[in-house]
Amino acid sequence: MRKHDSKFHLDQRLLAGLTLAVGLGLSVPASAVVYTASNEVTANEIIAFDVERDGTLSEIGRFDTQGAGTGTPLGNQSALATDASDRWLFAVNPGDGTLTSFRLQEKGLQFVDLEDSGGYRPISVTVFGTLVYVLNEGDGASTDPYYRYDNISGFRFTAGGLLEPIPHSTRIIDDTQLTAPAQVGFNKSGTVLLITEKATDTLTTFVMQQDGTPAATPLKRPSAVPTPFGFQFGDRDFVFITEANGGAQGVTASYRIDRETGAVSDAVGLVQQEDATCWTVLNADQTLGYSTNTASGTVSIYRIGFAGNLNPFFQRFQQNRVSSVPTGAGVRDAVLSQNNLHLFTLNNGDGELRSFNLNRRGAIRPVNAVSIPDSATGLMSR
Repeated sequence: MRKHDSKFHLDQRLLAGLTLAVGLGLSVPASAVVYTASNEVTANEIIAFDVERDGTLSEIGRFDTQGAGTGTPLGNQSALATDASDRWLFAVNPGDGTLTSFRLQEKGLQFVDLEDSGGYRPISVTVFGTLVYVLNEGDGASTDPYYRYDNISGFRFTAGGLLEPIPHSTRIIDDTQLTAPAQVGFNKSGTVLLITEKATDTLTTFVMQQDGTPAATPLKRPSAVPTPFGFQFGDRDFVFITEANGGAQGVTASYRIDRETGAVSDAVGLVQQEDATCWTVLNADQTLGYSTNTASGTVSIYRIGFAGNLNPFFQRFQQNRVSSVPTGAGVRDAVLSQNNLHLFTLNNGDGELRSFNLNRRGAIRPVNAVSIPDSATGLMSR
């Protein structure tokens, strides 16, 4: 196992400022950290970046997953996930079919466990309570159906962060074809797992059973627009899904998912964005969303109504296109800081992770960019 020394150091001026603030009884915001996975063939590493108060990013450490990446960008979302307590981080290793758990520490990550993912190529991971579910792409050729076809497979993590496979938890998404899945995610109540299928334009759900395994048979329905991709669940059983439209002008659409049956409604709201809309994140009160448009190299901001209706943040239109904010080439994943003051985007086309500040209305402005491997995948902020 390779060991990586974290490059953490505390600026003495900042330390003095913190000491003074504590002495005066002032509230000092906790600093943020952003993580991405290098997804390199030689070694998949989690790269950690410090976020200063003004939103400036700087690399502070690299931590070996003890797994391997693919060396190329992935068509996925949620390659990294944390549990609700922010004590554990889970990372997929798509190059060798494994899943890693880390203990989150004040100054970096501590490797805990490495386990087979239950499939051929793990690309997305989600957590609810102590349940961890991985989405695996199939290879289309193996004689073992669990490796031939796309699947989901489950684990529980122990009090020490060890991953324990859940017996009989693996479910094949479609045993007739490969579906090019993009993401797996639990709803807010942990009763339903959702998978987006890019190749089949399908939204697939599994209802969770009391033993922590998914129902034997999924529910499926077509997406409102082709190529459903990334998503985020909100309150009141809403889910907000980017639909890339085969690389043409995409949308973000809202649906409701029945927490008991897993049934997905018709689209409740839909807002047009730019080309190849693939990733989306919501702010804390779920009144605003930010979606990345990979082919356009932009982020589109949209407003969310209480009833799930969606509208552009900017009301200016040019040739039926929403005004958006440039981010750089090949923008993929995006994440907001937990304090909702900063937005971060993963730009594989530029090999950069970019930082933006949010004003009180939710508009964004660029701060700085740091270098990342072109193959990087996944973003997580804490």
